[in-house]
Amino acid sequence: MPDFFEIERLVEDLAKLYSTACSTTWYRITQVDYPTKEEFRKKVVEFMKHFEYTLSIFPESEEGNKFKKYALDLLKREIDNVLSGNNKEVEKRYRYFIDSK
Repeated sequence: MPDFFEIERLVEDLAKLYSTACSTTWYRITQVDYPTKEEFRKKVVEFMKHFEYTLSIFPESEEGNKFKKYALDLLKREIDNVLSGNNKEVEKRYRYFIDSK
């Protein structure tokens, strides 16, 4: 398997950089001031899953399919971390969002 360091870092930071920002903005727009942790985590995951579309446009080839499977496995692992409360950045962002009210 080739080195996909950049994608590994992207998937690891996806929740922190993209999905929590989108989630907090979504909650502000919908005027939901106090989502539960579980609701917040699920919204973060909803935005994380948008990355599946990005992966879907990579080439349909042997190497492309290997890469997509690898990246989807990474994504699933990170989603599991978020849903189980094991992503420190998501938990920190949730506390900051709730405390800012």
